[in-house]
Amino acid sequence: MQDDVLVNAVDIARMADVGRAAVSNWRKRFDDFPQPVGGTATSPAFSLNEVEQWLRNHDRYVEVSPLERFWQRLRSSADDLRLGEVVAEVGAVLLGESADLDDALAREAREIGQAEGAIAAFDGICERYVDLHSRRLLATPPAVARLMTTIGGTEGGTVLDPACGIGTILLGAHGSQVAGQELNENAARLTSVRLRLHSYEAQVEAGDSLRADAFAGVQFDAVVCNPPFNERGWGYEELTSDPRWEFGLPPRGESELAWMQHCLAHVKPGGLVVIMMPSVAANRRPGRRIRGNLLRAGTLRAIISLFPGAAPASSGPPDLWVLRKLVEGDEPPSDVLMVNAGEDLTLAETAWRAYCEKAELPENSRVVRIIDLLDEEVDLTTSHRVVMQEPTSGYPAMSDRLSSVVKELRLPRIAAKPRRDLVMTNLGELARAGVVTIMQGPLKLPEGGDLPLLTAKDLLLNREPSGRTQDTPGLVRVQKGDVIASLLLSSGALPRVVTKAGAVLGAQLLLFRTDPERLDPYFLAGCLRAEGSTASRHSSAVRRDPRRASLPRLPIEEQRRYGESFAQLLALEDTVRALREISDNLVVAGIDGLLDGSLTPE
Repeated sequence: MQDDVLVNAVDIARMADVGRAAVSNWRKRFDDFPQPVGGTATSPAFSLNEVEQWLRNHDRYVEVSPLERFWQRLRSSADDLRLGEVVAEVGAVLLGESADLDDALAREAREIGQAEGAIAAFDGICERYVDLHSRRLLATPPAVARLMTTIGGTEGGTVLDPACGIGTILLGAHGSQVAGQELNENAARLTSVRLRLHSYEAQVEAGDSLRADAFAGVQFDAVVCNPPFNERGWGYEELTSDPRWEFGLPPRGESELAWMQHCLAHVKPGGLVVIMMPSVAANRRPGRRIRGNLLRAGTLRAIISLFPGAAPASSGPPDLWVLRKLVEGDEPPSDVLMVNAGEDLTLAETAWRAYCEKAELPENSRVVRIIDLLDEEVDLTTSHRVVMQEPTSGYPAMSDRLSSVVKELRLPRIAAKPRRDLVMTNLGELARAGVVTIMQGPLKLPEGGDLPLLTAKDLLLNREPSGRTQDTPGLVRVQKGDVIASLLLSSGALPRVVTKAGAVLGAQLLLFRTDPERLDPYFLAGCLRAEGSTASRHSSAVRRDPRRASLPRLPIEEQRRYGESFAQLLALEDTVRALREISDNLVVAGIDGLLDGSLTPE
C-alpha cells in the first residue's frame, strides 16, 4: 500500500501536539510549508509524508503513532458518508470475523490490534471517528451516559437502548446482556462490533424502533435511552391504536412521549427507565394528560435537569426522566424527586441515591408531593419547584465545563489576500428574481395549542422552540434550510440556518427561504450577520429592511465556500458567548467558595 495519505489541519495539530491556530500560523509564516494536495479551500488536505518531513526539518516532529497513521489511511480509503461502515469493518476484523475490507487495511488492522490490544485500538479509532463527525453522530457525552446507567442500576442486568446510536450508553451499562436498536444500519453494525469487542453479550438490530420494534414483547431489567427530539414524523397515524400507549396517545408533536412509553413497555415490573427528554416536555400543554397519568400511577420517580449540550440533539438544557414500572400490589408512591443539577452530574447521582435511601437531599434538589403537581397544567419544570443555591459546590464541574468549551473553539481557515472589489446585489433584487422568498412572523399569535413556536429569545439563545401556538391562518411554518433573523438589527440574535422543520415563526422574526442552487443559506446568514454588526457599531435599534440587505454577487460554488466559513465564525461566536457566561459564574463560584470554606487553595 502507498504509505502517503492525506491529513487536514486538525490532524496536523494532533500529531504535533499543538493547537489548530499554530498550524494556521505555520502556513502563513513559512514559505516551505507543504502546499495542499486535495480537500477544499476551506478544509485543505496535505500529504502526510510532506508534513512529517517539514515537522522534522523545523524540529517540531512528534513521532506519529501507528494507530494515528492507520486512522489517516482509513480516512483516505472512503468518503465521509461511508467512513462509519469502514470503521465497523475494522472492528469485525479485530473480532476475527470476515469483513469487507481492503486486504492491506485488514492486515494492518490486525497488526495494530496485536500491538495495542483490540479494544484499545478500536476505542481509539472510534474516538477519532466521533471527533470527526460529532455534529452528525450526536453521541451522548460519556459522563452523561455514565450517569444514566448508574441511576438506572444497569450493572449485572439485562439492558435495552432502543435508540442506541453508536452504542455510547450501552458501553457503560455493564449489563449481563445488552440490546439495542438503531435506525441507521451502519451505526447499528458499529454498535454491535463495539459491544462485542468489550465482551458484551449483545444483540443490536437495525430499524425504526417505534414503527418496527425488533424486541416486541421482550422486557428488560432496565431501559436507557437518548431518543431523537421533535420528530413529527414518528408514526402518529400508523400507531394510533398501539398497545404501548398505556398512559395516553402521544400528541403528534410530542415524539418524546412516544419514546418514553415505548421504553416503559420494555421494562420489567420493578425496573427503571432513564430517558433523556427536552425540557419543554415537562410543561407542553398537549402532553399534560400523559404527565398526569404518569404521576397518578406513581410511575414517574424523578426529573433531573442537566446542562446545554448534555443531549447534543438539543441546544437547550435537557432533563432526565426516571420512571419505574410498579410491581403488582405495590402502593403507588406519593412524591417525585426534582433536581437542578446543571453541570454537576455528581449532584444528580447523590440526590438520586439519597432519595432512594430516604436520606437528606443535597442542595438544588427537592422532593415534591404528587398531589401538588396535579393541577390544570401538570407543569413538571424543575426550576419552578427547586430554588437554586449559590453555585459554590459546582466549581469543579464548571471548571471542567469551561475546559470542555475551550476545546470546542474552532477557527475557520481564511487566507489573507489582496483586497478585491466585489459586485454587490441586494435581497430585493434576488426576491424579484425568485432566488429568495422573504416572510415575517405575525405580530400576534394565539397562545396555547400544540404547535412549537420559535420566539425571538429562542433565536438569541440558539435553543429549541419554547413557545406554543394554535393552528390559525397566516402562520409561517419553518422548513429545513430556512434562514431566520431578528427584525431588530441590534437585538444581539445571530441569523440561524434551520436544521429541523416543524416550528412556527414568531413575532419580531424574519424568514428567508432560498433556492439553494442559486443562493447558499449559510452565505446569506453571514451577510445578514454583517448587516447586524454595522447596526451594533452605530448603536442602532432600527428595524431591519430585509430587501435592502446587500450581499456579493458570487457563483453558487464560491458562495458555498464562503458559507462554510461564515457558519464556522457564527459557531465560534456562540462558543465565545458561552465561555463568557461560564467564566463569569466560575469566578463568582470560586471567590464565594474560597470565602465560605467550601473550597481551598491547592
